[in-house]
Amino acid sequence: MDEIDRKILGLLQADATLSVAQLADKVGLSTTPCWKRVQKLEGQGVITRRVALVAPEAVGLGFSVFVAIEAGDHSEAWLQRFAEAVAAMPEVMEAYRMAGEVDYMLRVAVADMAAYDTFYKKLIAATAPRNVTSRFAMERMKHTTAYPLGGPAFRDRQAEAARE
Repeated sequence: MDEIDRKILGLLQADATLSVAQLADKVGLSTTPCWKRVQKLEGQGVITRRVALVAPEAVGLGFSVFVAIEAGDHSEAWLQRFAEAVAAMPEVMEAYRMAGEVDYMLRVAVADMAAYDTFYKKLIAATAPRNVTSRFAMERMKHTTAYPLGGPAFRDRQAEAARE
């Protein structure tokens, strides 16, 4: 990937509704080469999907909970059961297998404490964890879905040309 790909990704992370013509204009390409780059980025799995971001409060899910889970057992069967259960729970927005004292970390979006209690009971019934620790967010201070673009994944053609 190069600086044009980086620009395309940056623009799409900010606004995936841009037309190919608008995108091409902003990155200095004609429409066809720009579209081919977008298709290549999708084909490579760099762009995984384009979605609309929804304000959780606007849909009644403004109560965020971070759930730390210690596994009830570390067998492959338990991991599979846990992964399937978490994947089937729409309240779970993100799930991570962790290193350290906590085995799994979930970010859960629910309406309120009562909704979280219902979720919690469903979670422990389905997965039988050893321990569950919940932390309730009081305020979301930053939220982004845009990754910083740079580093080793990108070629800088201008710098390469200057070195030659």
